[in-house]
Amino acid sequence: MDARLAIDSAVLLLYFVVIIGIGLRMGRREESLHDFALGGRQIPWWAVLASIVAAETSAATFFGTPGEGFALRNYTYVQLAFGTIIARVLVSYIFIKPYYDYKVYSIYEYLTARFGVPTKNAASAIFLITRVLASGARLYVAAIALALAYEMISGARPNQTQTLWIYVGACVAIVILTAIYTTLGGIKAVVWTDFIQASIMMGSALVALGLLYSAIPGGWDEIVQRHGGFHVSDFIATGLDPARSGWDKIKGMFEIEYTIFAGLIGSTFVTMATHGTDQDMVQRMLTAVDIRRSRRSLVLSGLADIPIVLTFLSIGLLLWTYYQAHPDPTLPKSPSEVFCHFVLYQMPVGLRGLLIAGIFATAMGSLSTALNALATSFTRDWYETYINTRSTSAESLRAVRWATVAFSVLMIVVASITSYLVIVRPDLRIIPIVLGIFGYTYGSLLGVFLCGVFTKRRGNNRGNIIAMIIGFIVVAILSGLPNNIARIFGTKFYEQPSWLPLMEFPWWICFGTIVTFSVAILFRTEREHLPPPA
Repeated sequence: MDARLAIDSAVLLLYFVVIIGIGLRMGRREESLHDFALGGRQIPWWAVLASIVAAETSAATFFGTPGEGFALRNYTYVQLAFGTIIARVLVSYIFIKPYYDYKVYSIYEYLTARFGVPTKNAASAIFLITRVLASGARLYVAAIALALAYEMISGARPNQTQTLWIYVGACVAIVILTAIYTTLGGIKAVVWTDFIQASIMMGSALVALGLLYSAIPGGWDEIVQRHGGFHVSDFIATGLDPARSGWDKIKGMFEIEYTIFAGLIGSTFVTMATHGTDQDMVQRMLTAVDIRRSRRSLVLSGLADIPIVLTFLSIGLLLWTYYQAHPDPTLPKSPSEVFCHFVLYQMPVGLRGLLIAGIFATAMGSLSTALNALATSFTRDWYETYINTRSTSAESLRAVRWATVAFSVLMIVVASITSYLVIVRPDLRIIPIVLGIFGYTYGSLLGVFLCGVFTKRRGNNRGNIIAMIIGFIVVAILSGLPNNIARIFGTKFYEQPSWLPLMEFPWWICFGTIVTFSVAILFRTEREHLPPPA
């Protein structure tokens, strides 16, 4: 083995040993589902903060965000981070207190108390399906590093079949390694390994940023010269075309991904859904000692988002400048692969191993949180409710561990299918794929939760399910899903009216929420779920 490759492999191996060792040690002496799911509510707020950051910063972020910076050569994507801060403040004061007050393990238990079991089942099912698809879809991204490493070592780019096997093999390895400490260690293992992984992720990203900048001849002057200077439009875009007027002008705004309106409105709804009604995110907030510390970790994680996003976008912009100054005929066609290409071919020995460890850290951090949340939700919402209604603590603990294994298998299946689609369509961008999956269903979730929180006598099981279905249909139409289906099958059963915008993904959850909430409040709460008279 080449000495340089041996050093990088040793760094990567050390990372895996440390992470699994810490995960197993931190998750010792678990005796109940309460320990597995909530860690006894004894985890420090700063560790919870790091876990939130690690959970939302996946390998898709590690490659996808630099890919956005490389492809767009601007910082307009950062506008979406503005709404995440607003949303976290709202979530911290709207949702966290009810979840603590009701002492829930799965947040969908709140819907049982407020509306009844059918609403809880519908919401839990939406979460389970959507989370498996979304987490599985972004899992393959970490395998990009191995596919490009194969090309570097062999001197030949793998064909589609070889690339698919590399992706699938990497996904299997990542899932198995993550499932080991997640299954045995529970939420404590997840949070503490997330803390380490978030540190590695940001440390490696900052190292890459510094090396990229130093490798550009002329430094800042070269960057400005090739980019053409930086203006407000490189950071803020309204999407309002001055050549248009009236509704046509507003319609055009909805059809652009990154605008200030999408950041302040659309992204606020996205983050309220992902951080207020998604068991994956909320569960780590519930491990904090009390409501105050939980709120602190959530809000500060939002403030941390802006420098994180700016760092990864800057990497993408510097990559574009670097390869303008140093043309590379072997540069991958997909923007999402460019950063990994730089890591493998330009990074010094040892640091290259650290960067690859950072890639796996982001993948494992987001995967472990998803597996723990999926297993907890399934066990609490389905196993203890329908399969074993009189389960003991030991039986529930055994069930949640087996559920973790089962969801690990499902993740591998989804990741393999996604890998195939991306290999066949290399022009696909990661960020819209991952965020788009949430967009179809999480508006329905958020709409029902808001109906439960903001009203006392509106919404019931039948009305909520009708509202969620209508919310999904509206988002499907606004996103152009019927058009895409018609195109796949070569038919014209539906054609989008010219007056109706084909909305980009930041807006989907916003309109799904508004429609679901508006329909849900038309129905009166059933008598047994009405609040007691004052």
